[in-house]
Amino acid sequence: MSKFIIACGGTGGHLSPGIALAEALLARGHKVTLFISHKEVDTRLVEKYPHLAAVRVASAPFGVRPDVLARFINKQAQGLLFSWRFIKAQRPDAIIGFGGFTNAGVVLAGRISGIPVALHEANRVPGRAVRQLSGLAARLYLPPGVRMPGIRGVMVRHTGLPVRNEITRLPRDVARAQLGVDPAQKLLVIMGGSQGASNLNQWAEQNLAAFALDDVQIYCITGMGKGAVGRREVHGKNGRVVYAWFEAFSDRVGVLLSAADLVLSRAGAGTIAELVRCETPAILIPYPFAADNHQWANATYFEQQGGGVVLDESALSSLRQEVLDVIFNDWMLNKFRSNLRRMSHENSIDIIVHDLEDLASGKPSARNLRHAPSVI
Repeated sequence: MSKFIIACGGTGGHLSPGIALAEALLARGHKVTLFISHKEVDTRLVEKYPHLAAVRVASAPFGVRPDVLARFINKQAQGLLFSWRFIKAQRPDAIIGFGGFTNAGVVLAGRISGIPVALHEANRVPGRAVRQLSGLAARLYLPPGVRMPGIRGVMVRHTGLPVRNEITRLPRDVARAQLGVDPAQKLLVIMGGSQGASNLNQWAEQNLAAFALDDVQIYCITGMGKGAVGRREVHGKNGRVVYAWFEAFSDRVGVLLSAADLVLSRAGAGTIAELVRCETPAILIPYPFAADNHQWANATYFEQQGGGVVLDESALSSLRQEVLDVIFNDWMLNKFRSNLRRMSHENSIDIIVHDLEDLASGKPSARNLRHAPSVI
């Protein structure tokens, strides 16, 4: 048995794959501790997994404004001290971080303490945290085809993002029965993510009545504190009632995506991995203020692989017609689903778990890892 720390707090896109990996490691008899943030989204999600050990670490977003930078430095110092004390007491065999500055302290503390460190980057443009911390890592997991120039002494593996076992494709009728939506009407699911929800929430509110006239139900995940929640009744053709649902958070993502005919979403790597797992076509609207415009790179790759369509934020005015053109085109939806099925063939969790076991035991990996000096 080995002991692992998984640093994955701050957003659902970091925490969800951390939970997936933690459950896989536990299933193989290892001991795992999750390092998460104090954010509400972290608290809400880990509540579903009482069997997972989790500790909260101080963190704050990076910024150049003096007060933001001062808070960032203060919180990072607190996180480093906490992590160093935890590592000294528990002596883990390996640490893996899933991006974001929540894991900076534990990665640095692990390196200082001589604990091997791995980093996972899910986005097609590596984030600032991974770029800055990669020199401390012994392993680096990157999406297929992504390169990071200039890194040395790191073993690189190209693989996807771990997805929780519970997020899996269900038969459409089963998923719709669990959600309580009309099985005879089209269902559009809208998800704005942790940062980019406001505009999509507003767009959903503005278009409820128009979609009801076309018998299209809407199920909108608004984000914590970002909109009114509850079920709405909207009158469609001939006075027929069409329902719309607004929820702040969903812990039934697999059910929701399996029930959907089409998803309208931002383009975070975690969301895309879940769309692929559930074989759900999507129209992606990349969040325009994402760091290094990484959501545009994620969305473009998704579109190139045939999973759906990408639209710019500036195209919101024409979005309703685009949704109607796709959601009522069964040939196109089936083609998207076929492509998504092809994209979901790799089991990234198994690849990462076996490699982390090698890392924790000190064994050289025999699983086609590639040495980073040749990476460009």
